[in-house]
Amino acid sequence: MKTLLAALVLFTAVLLALVQGQSESQQPKIQLRLAGDKRKHYEGRLEVFYNNEWGTICDDDFSIEAAHVACRELGYLGAVAWSPSAKFGQGEGRIWLDNVHCTGGEKSLAECPSNGVGVSDCRHSEDVGVICNQKRIPGHRFINTMNNNVEVQRVEEIRIRPISSHLKRIPVTEGYVEIKDRGKWRQICDEQWTHLNSRVTCGMYGFPGEKKYNNKVYKSLSMRKKKNYWGFSVNCTGNEAHLSSCRLGKALEPKRNGTCGRGLPVVVSCVPGRAFASSSSTGFRKAYRPEQPLVRLRGGANIGEGRVEVLKNGVWGTVCDDNWNLRAATIVCRELGFGSAKEALTGAKLGQGMGPVHMNEVECSGFEKSLTDCYFNNDALGCSHEEDAAVRCNIPAMGFQKRIRLSGGRNPYEGRVEVLTEKNGSLIWGTVCSENWGMIEAMVVCRQLGLGFASHAFQETWYWAGDASADNVVMSGVRCSGTEMSLPQCLHHGKHINCPRGGGRFAAGVSCSDTAPDLVLNAQLVEQTAYLEDRPMYALECALEENCLSSTAKKNDHSSYRRLLRFSSQIHNVGQSDFRPKMGHHAWTWHECHRHYHSIEVFTHYDLLSLNGTKVAEGHKASFCLEDTQCDEGIQKRYLCANFGEQGITVGCWDTYRHDIDCQWIDITDVKPGDYIFQVVINPNYDVAESDYTNNFMKCKCRYDGYRIWTYHCHTGELRIIEGLPAGTF
Repeated sequence: MKTLLAALVLFTAVLLALVQGQSESQQPKIQLRLAGDKRKHYEGRLEVFYNNEWGTICDDDFSIEAAHVACRELGYLGAVAWSPSAKFGQGEGRIWLDNVHCTGGEKSLAECPSNGVGVSDCRHSEDVGVICNQKRIPGHRFINTMNNNVEVQRVEEIRIRPISSHLKRIPVTEGYVEIKDRGKWRQICDEQWTHLNSRVTCGMYGFPGEKKYNNKVYKSLSMRKKKNYWGFSVNCTGNEAHLSSCRLGKALEPKRNGTCGRGLPVVVSCVPGRAFASSSSTGFRKAYRPEQPLVRLRGGANIGEGRVEVLKNGVWGTVCDDNWNLRAATIVCRELGFGSAKEALTGAKLGQGMGPVHMNEVECSGFEKSLTDCYFNNDALGCSHEEDAAVRCNIPAMGFQKRIRLSGGRNPYEGRVEVLTEKNGSLIWGTVCSENWGMIEAMVVCRQLGLGFASHAFQETWYWAGDASADNVVMSGVRCSGTEMSLPQCLHHGKHINCPRGGGRFAAGVSCSDTAPDLVLNAQLVEQTAYLEDRPMYALECALEENCLSSTAKKNDHSSYRRLLRFSSQIHNVGQSDFRPKMGHHAWTWHECHRHYHSIEVFTHYDLLSLNGTKVAEGHKASFCLEDTQCDEGIQKRYLCANFGEQGITVGCWDTYRHDIDCQWIDITDVKPGDYIFQVVINPNYDVAESDYTNNFMKCKCRYDGYRIWTYHCHTGELRIIEGLPAGTF
């Protein structure tokens, strides 16, 4: 009986194996790739190679489980999301798969049930796309099912290994290019290596270009050391964002035996951007940087990211995201001294700009020196700032994050600031003195840690737990401009610490956030509404009480008059989060005279300056009442001052202070006739975090003849007219 049962089990196993083998043999042999309007190298339209023809997959019944299977088949850990309706552009040719049903455990899409290869009732407007996890599967071996199951290597981990101590300085710009293969680092034979491969390698490490190096040193070294070559060649076009995107193939001969014919191990030498170079790089300046920069990034939390803005006819404007892709984004990154682009962002992901949209439907070859050299459509009709393009660039590994940390906070985004510093020949952790510590310094800390923007800057951190390092102050007198990449780059006292209040409870702290608001003044409205009014003192008692008049007003009697330059201001929040007062409702100031709360004591400065920049008259505006006066279509108002409500400005809304309310003026009673500069500064004390402080001021030219006043050429942020820039050109 037992013998019969064992024979039955054996027969069943053989039958199942035969069925499974037959099933596998019937599975179509396919190969996958990501294509289309990709903005990251790990996303795109999912395409299938079958019967010697590339085609697409219909989005009908597609699921995240199917996306997981596809991404793993491509060598990624899994999928983040999938996209229907040809988000990455419409493909061409056949629609090979439709109604794909996967459980998520399949090794290939070919194993998932579907209508059958080539059986579809879809159009290319239904092409499916996937966004994969950018981390690759360790040791993944890609099997090319279209070529008799030949194993083809996919690049996973790459490094540039310097050969000497002077080349190990941060950032590492020169050394051997090595590939990690099955846990071991291997060199690449340079017989088929090109400068385009070097360009891609440098780009992925944050460098805008490559340069020549001293080959004699490496040749001499290679003669003495045993080599372990990778058995594959690399063929890049020069436009790839990562070496893993280049075509790979078998080398001319096996390299496992340590030989490379007449060749040597691949070496790259990269040109660092000016912000990362130890000294000024003439090669970079000559090759990549025009005398007058025509492109800039705004609104990004970290170095090398932001909304793309270009200068045309002396006016900064934005770029529409139609056709925006990694190739165009990489041109921007290299032009500004960074490497290739990690992401080409669309839909104003890094905030909306102001002013004109200068470029639309940008198309780059990938080798332009400036974005303005690329082809684009001059007609930007239909493009709003909701479609502003942005980039995130590869930047060199500077090691900044290893020398700073947050301690004691409730989450990884907040805490007491601690820095690693050298003392008596050893490295120790210590705190930062909080005297004069403010939002600008906090912004630099959050940027250095890669945690986005600062939302708060703390001068007392007694409520956070800490160890002995909390009392050890190692940095004091910190003053930052806001452009620094790390806290030590800011001005500070150096080795001579001066912190009267000490550390401990008075150590500096921060809270970071992924997003921040961004306030911008409507300069055109200021220009259109400016006028003079002579107002009697008896009607200015509340304004006098709130210091909205010049000091000489206190000497006037009630029958005298003050001359006021009045105007309306409209302040837009074009950032990524709501603008809220720094202090909570309990700390707002009640003003009995006007019977309102000031949530921010000084919200704007209004100044009249002489042509040499000397202040001749001033005014200020407290935040009464900070609210959503109006919003873009589809956005709901959230803040309303009525009934002592919450104050703030919602993203996509604006607060309007009309010209006829108190303190909406500059008192120019004592000003003599002449030419002046009229200036408005929002959030002048940086009390509230913003993604971009450079657009917080507005300037106008102003002429006063003693009776009338003219304001003209009003502009926000940097000067509109750049000297020496030919009119009508980029």
